Amino acid sequence: MIVKLVASKLAIACTAALCTGTALAQAPAASFPNKPLRIIVPYPPGGTSDILSRMIGVKITENWGQSVIVENRSGANGNIGAEFVARAPADGYTYLLTDIGNLSIAPNVYKLPFDILRDFTPVTTVSYSPHLLTTHPIVPVKTTRDLIALAKANPGKLNFPTGLGGAPHFAGLLFAQRTGITWAYIGTRGGADSSRMVMSGEGDVFFLGMLQTIPHVKNKRLKLIAVSSEKRIPSLPDTPTVGEGPGLAGFVTGSWQGVVAPARVAPEIVAKVNGEFVRVLALPDIIEKLGSQGTVPIANSPADTRKWMTAETGRYAKLVKETNFKLD
Repeated sequence: MIVKLVASKLAIACTAALCTGTALAQAPAASFPNKPLRIIVPYPPGGTSDILSRMIGVKITENWGQSVIVENRSGANGNIGAEFVARAPADGYTYLLTDIGNLSIAPNVYKLPFDILRDFTPVTTVSYSPHLLTTHPIVPVKTTRDLIALAKANPGKLNFPTGLGGAPHFAGLLFAQRTGITWAYIGTRGGADSSRMVMSGEGDVFFLGMLQTIPHVKNKRLKLIAVSSEKRIPSLPDTPTVGEGPGLAGFVTGSWQGVVAPARVAPEIVAKVNGEFVRVLALPDIIEKLGSQGTVPIANSPADTRKWMTAETGRYAKLVKETNFKLD
């Protein structure tokens, strides 16, 4: 009888503990967010990740009533900001919004103090923006054919500013590999820095995401040669794709943006944040604004985002090998 009584009390205690544990696990999500959120952008202001973070942050603040603080922590082609988030508290208040291409390339070309699949919790994909191939206005080319001819006549003399080891850099490497040309790559701190160099005449040509590049094309500070999407895009119907150029069939590159959190953030909080990004990216004004600049909102589940990051890491491992890429 005593044994049964003790066992009964133990069962009740265990059940209570389990219930309490469940309640504690759910409590953070129920009260979340109760303070400002931070979105870390691992590049200087003015780039694609920065533009998206500020645009989306305003919408989240309007809905949740909590400020969304966008912090630019640039350096090492995004790796400094990424490490900051990987080491941040797993309380659900710090996120990294970045070019997932860059994040997926990094472990293939850098010795990193973090693991992108182990030290991050994927939240969602955000958007796809094709790269634009542009030059300084005085570069004497109008088409990819012209550009290839100029580069072949001047091997290694066209300056190509880019964040070394990033997705735009690999777009340049692939273009060069496919056409048999050579550029002179100049390392920059990110897209905004690369744009500045070409517009000032320090650089000649580069690939960069359309979202941050198209305003400079419209004000004629950059000359548009081609777009790296699979097909011509509605907002630039007269602009050929890179793939329409000689020897470049099937050439598709771009800026795939996504959001990750530190590892071990409560799944309930991740789901809540994912749901908010899904909501914002479905808003008509966001779709219209991004679409007018050739950017497609793409929201995904955390699980699908992880699968995609894994696939991208493998894809870039293959590209690194094919292009014999090495950082000096």
